[in-house]
Amino acid sequence: MRRVNNITKTTNNRFLNMYELDMQSDTGKHSRYFVASRAEKIEDLKITTRKNKADGVIIYSVYRDEKTKEEKLVLIRQYRCPIDDYIYEFPAGLVDAGEDFKTAGRRELKEETGLDFEPIDAEDMFTKPYFTTIGMTDESCGTVYGYASGTVSKEGQEENEDIEIVLADRAEVRRILREEKVAIMCAYMLMHFLNTPKGHIFDFLCV
Repeated sequence: MRRVNNITKTTNNRFLNMYELDMQSDTGKHSRYFVASRAEKIEDLKITTRKNKADGVIIYSVYRDEKTKEEKLVLIRQYRCPIDDYIYEFPAGLVDAGEDFKTAGRRELKEETGLDFEPIDAEDMFTKPYFTTIGMTDESCGTVYGYASGTVSKEGQEENEDIEIVLADRAEVRRILREEKVAIMCAYMLMHFLNTPKGHIFDFLCV
């Protein structure tokens, strides 16, 4: 039976650490596997707890233009070090200690965009934590859905963040998908947005 025999923590960072796993195959052969995790210690890894607690939150928010009544998605265009370039994403962030991911969503949208967030009720199957890039990390993120309002502002952004706030209508979403770098989770939802009738933006959350 395939299993992990031993786990060694190899870094000691604040937000992300590396762990080396001693893997044993069905035939008994040993190999090394490396995992990145938000966990600060081995006891907190999902492989140890066997619990899928959200490390972060993704915010799918709709901004209704008061003048045109047009629905726009709240996106961010953010500089990301691994590609040394800018990429389009949904607002997102880590869940603080003692905080649930739905509360984190409201806080993160305010910090990154200056906008207020009013979540809608959605079944757990749509919001619960799902894994992001399971081949290299045990990170998982919950998702919150709702409406954004207020005035766009960068005042709440941290000094090391380089974020442009984008209110994208369907024409802009189409351009972004054709021409820009986009995070894959964001890209799939943008494709969905393009095919959602106006006025029915959250119908896909109905079961």
